Amino acid sequence: MKLKKTVIVFAPHPDDETFGCGGTIAKKISEGYNVLIVIMTDGRNLFKNVLNIDNDPSPDEVRELRRREVLRATEILGVPKENVLFLDFEDGTLERYELEAEKKVIEILNRYRPVEIYLPFKNDSHPDHRATYRILRKCVEKLGLKPRMYQFCILHKFARVGPIFEKLFGLFRRNIVKVDVSRFIKLKEMAIREFKCEFSIISSQQKRPISDKFDKYLKEKELFFIIRT
Repeated sequence: MKLKKTVIVFAPHPDDETFGCGGTIAKKISEGYNVLIVIMTDGRNLFKNVLNIDNDPSPDEVRELRRREVLRATEILGVPKENVLFLDFEDGTLERYELEAEKKVIEILNRYRPVEIYLPFKNDSHPDHRATYRILRKCVEKLGLKPRMYQFCILHKFARVGPIFEKLFGLFRRNIVKVDVSRFIKLKEMAIREFKCEFSIISSQQKRPISDKFDKYLKEKELFFIIRT
């Protein structure tokens, strides 16, 4: 494993890695890379924040459900369980603990010296996504590393028009890359289906799933915004 080049995907929550770049993860593994997944927060507040449900399941139960889901999903993509690292900051609070998170991320970057880093887009709407972006930029700069850095966009803060403008602006600046993951679409779909917390009714208090569609994550080309380091 030490001889392989390492790629690290930093996911704010347990699912972002699969939704944002699951096809690329599977592709990189097929090409012989050592892929690590770092989950920044525990995802405990998904039901509380989205559906206003704080029991059956409780936040603690949601945390454990989502941990098991992401381990199953990433295993389908080809990532060994020991390559999934949980930092366990509370979902929704990462911006309060950026200095503490930076220390943990610096340890990981120092240990593995990745040639590529995948991280959430700087303008995503969720504060944990933006905090993860800031943390990675600071840590890479502090260490003087020069990995290739790719942002994946899941929750743009201007949901309807934002991605369109980003693409247009990105094309003008030539900072967009599209990765052909058509060979891995079925694998990614299988992985996404493991996230039953989001696509199923698992609570007696639920009237609907959190989301009933995941087709938008199953494109034959995954899009990334390049960070010039």
